[in-house]
Amino acid sequence: VTFVFSALVVFFSLTLGLLLAVMANRNIRGVQIYRTFLIIPYAVAPAVASVLFIFMFQPGLGMIARAMQRSGIDWNPVLNGTHAMILVVIVAVWNQISYNFLFFLAGLQAIPRSVIEAAAIDGAKPMRRFWTIVFPLLSPTSFFLIIVNITYVFFNTLGIIDTATGGGPNGATQTLVYKVFQDGKVGTDLGGSAAQSVILMVIVVALTAFQFRYVEKKVHY
Repeated sequence: VTFVFSALVVFFSLTLGLLLAVMANRNIRGVQIYRTFLIIPYAVAPAVASVLFIFMFQPGLGMIARAMQRSGIDWNPVLNGTHAMILVVIVAVWNQISYNFLFFLAGLQAIPRSVIEAAAIDGAKPMRRFWTIVFPLLSPTSFFLIIVNITYVFFNTLGIIDTATGGGPNGATQTLVYKVFQDGKVGTDLGGSAAQSVILMVIVVALTAFQFRYVEKKVHY
């Protein structure tokens, strides 16, 4: 559950953050206002963000949940484990997009315009310019954000899961960090909780070391 949850959150938060940064990097009217609104979600605490989405996705109460049910979608994160996982992933991604957006936007603005203009003069289309010039030059930022996002998912999503699903239904959203909290605080198994926290730390350190050992080779500084 922990690895599935982390993979989904990291992928979607980075992808959407990059997409929004590319769109906000354009010279359009009122772009500063758009950038300000895109930063706001990062100021919301994870538990508060979870409560906001519960009001929208709660069966029978949330307006989005009721709209889905009227459309024939039997949405119920209280009883359906897949729906519960989707809910916590949405909340975690929404809460982290702003952070990724800020760094991607800074990375985009650091890329010399002359390089992109030279490619455009040579006939490179926008998509080709992005994948062959912009994206490789963003690799240091992307590498940093991958590590930060993995750490965020493994440690900082406790409030989201506790508020939204409580690890349920039937353990479908019980990640390792939530199990550490539940076994230690709720179950008073301090020894088992401490052992699990060490395992969690070892997993994060191993993932980070793996990225520095293999992924960093593809980073263009």
